[in-house]
Amino acid sequence: SALYTAHAGSGFSGAVSRGLLAVLCLLPPTVLMGATLPAMSRWIEATPSGVSWLGLFYGGNIAGAVGGCLLAGFYLLRVHDMYTATYVAAAINATVAGIALAFEAISRRRSGVDATSESFSVPAPGADEARPQPPDHGLPAWPVYVAIALSGMTALGAEVVWTRLLSLLMGGTVYTFSIILGVFLIGLGIGSTIGALLARNLRSPRLALGRCQWLLVGGIAWTAAMIAYSLPHWPINPSLALSPWYTFQLDLARGLWTVLPAALLWGASFPIALAAVADPTKDSARLVGGVYAANTVGAIGGALLFSLLIVPAFGTLAAQQLLAALSALSALVLLGWRSRSTEVVDQASTGGKLSGNLFTGGITSLIIVTVTLVAIGTMSPAHWGLVAYGRFMATYGNRLAPEITSEKSVPSSGNPDIYCTYVGEGLNGTIAVTKWTSGIRNFHSAGKVQASSDPRDMRLQRMLGHLSALVHEKPESVLVVACGAGVTAGSFVVHPETKRIVICDIEPLVPQVVAPMFAKENYNVVKDPRTQVVSDDGRHFIRTTQEKFDIITSDPIDPWVKGCAALNTIEYYEMCKAHLNPGGVMSLWVPLYESNAETVKSVVAAFFKVFPQGIIWSNDDNGEGYDAVLFGQAEPTRLDLDRLQARLNRPDHAAVRQSLEEAGFSTWVDLLATYAGQAPDLQEWLADAQINTDRNMRLQYLAGWAANSYMGGEILNGMLKYRQFPAGVFQGTSVQVQRLRSRFRNVPPKDSVSSTGTASEHLTPQH
Repeated sequence: SALYTAHAGSGFSGAVSRGLLAVLCLLPPTVLMGATLPAMSRWIEATPSGVSWLGLFYGGNIAGAVGGCLLAGFYLLRVHDMYTATYVAAAINATVAGIALAFEAISRRRSGVDATSESFSVPAPGADEARPQPPDHGLPAWPVYVAIALSGMTALGAEVVWTRLLSLLMGGTVYTFSIILGVFLIGLGIGSTIGALLARNLRSPRLALGRCQWLLVGGIAWTAAMIAYSLPHWPINPSLALSPWYTFQLDLARGLWTVLPAALLWGASFPIALAAVADPTKDSARLVGGVYAANTVGAIGGALLFSLLIVPAFGTLAAQQLLAALSALSALVLLGWRSRSTEVVDQASTGGKLSGNLFTGGITSLIIVTVTLVAIGTMSPAHWGLVAYGRFMATYGNRLAPEITSEKSVPSSGNPDIYCTYVGEGLNGTIAVTKWTSGIRNFHSAGKVQASSDPRDMRLQRMLGHLSALVHEKPESVLVVACGAGVTAGSFVVHPETKRIVICDIEPLVPQVVAPMFAKENYNVVKDPRTQVVSDDGRHFIRTTQEKFDIITSDPIDPWVKGCAALNTIEYYEMCKAHLNPGGVMSLWVPLYESNAETVKSVVAAFFKVFPQGIIWSNDDNGEGYDAVLFGQAEPTRLDLDRLQARLNRPDHAAVRQSLEEAGFSTWVDLLATYAGQAPDLQEWLADAQINTDRNMRLQYLAGWAANSYMGGEILNGMLKYRQFPAGVFQGTSVQVQRLRSRFRNVPPKDSVSSTGTASEHLTPQH
């Protein structure tokens, strides 16, 4: 870990170093997993009938993978942690190994074979000629290997593309990814079983494999059409699905309806490819290993090619069109070469007379090309509403404009009233920018609004910046994790003490394209000479940088989005704390909407474990819970209200005052009156909190389970029951302290308030 930290960087080099580290960790077990099927093949003959059994074994293996995927995603990881899931997997492997060794010992004992020797049957002289030859015997094997490699490439490429699109539709939770992977595996398992049964009696396995690849053109077109025209328009309102199990059934049905046809064909391709290269004169393990290796190499290439290059450079529509073209190419390689090869055989057997195979092959190739071009031409991109509003697209109905338009052409009124001005498919996510006819502009990621110029969001975004900067006496260096619309980062632009602003975002398109579209709201922060933009995962950047900051503010994506939990663990907060200068401040966004009490408690409790004197500030919507800001320092927070008033009265803070007023904070009293509680006072409320750590990533399972919940008001009221006036935090003359206290009801008599403004009574919010 220390060696990696010392040499890892950000950007592309950082991604490469992380990839190499992943290879180092994952290669040993995955190599052994890959060797299992070829090892099993030594038990069967290398004939079409024999290798069909391998197709059944392959289907059984995938059935186990489906069970493991859903068991881990919905139980082991949700209820326990990664260690427990790993131990269960190791225990299953150990059990399988024990059973296999026991069967091997019994078999050897019954056959009288010495356990230390290996025995393979060697064909007797002339036996090869006596055996029935496979249907495609004599044809070269390389077209099969090329075709199955292309099949693996399209399968994994499609999984990358469709997972990105379907996660927008279903919500990018850990459960959604488990469902999508499970659907793919179900299709592969059923398809491989069917293919294995068919392979026993196929007249020409190569012809069948070629037809599978040709049908995949239609399967890919089907999925593309369902995502573009059908699924997003199903009349579904996720907020009505109070039961997570109802959501699971719905998403499973949508996944099967969309992905299953193509997955069946990819699954059937493998056993049919084995039958196509079957040769009883050769070692079955070598044949199986060759086909398996070609398919796996193609799959690796497809995953890397489509995720790192095709989708970011050309988009998901072009990626699906390329998938169809590659499937057609795979069919042409098999069917075209087979026609040519069988023509040579026929010419030899008929004394040079043409049998018409080349002509038939040419017609077949022409039909394949024509059908593929038609399928590619009819594909359309997903509606921008899917990118912007994801699983809630259907609930917006006719409010969404049909096409993407330019900023200048958005009308000031009319129907529809929501227009999309930008859609971008980046390396790490798909984003959009929309504008309402009311003038509100929104930034979307993960299928929902992440930042906007809406007054509620502007309050929160400015709070994250200004609270941190005003509490710190001299905020010279700032790190902003997650750029969003850039409003939080832009809040530091107007503070005259700020000398350096580092914006770290995992998706380069956000600071490059989105933030400039909100230049008015964020003071054009990305163009400010004090700003440095880093394209990296926020956690990775903090883990590897040697720099320390006066302020670290983190505004990650919603906790229910897969991967976000890593930016809310105790270990992450500890890293941030270690990168703060003396007197440094950390602030963090916490959503109360699309959540429940268990989820919010998990975030707050983990933060307060690291910052035991931390504070939470509420950005409520007319008294109803909306979102909040967590705030912490290594030292106890002390805020002198008189000095704060004097600081804001300085001429060089005029822009700060204006920025606060634009967000609805006319005075510093309005800003500090959002105080909602301090860590020591909230311990009873947090007593049953499940702490989010690197080991369990509990938050993403809690948050994903409650993504359709709307309990913001209940959550806020639950916290406010324990709120007390913070002893020692707000200090100053009794006049200034009383100004702040007057914003709350049920305040005790004035003479009970000390000059430092401390008290212990409970307060209730002013509604």
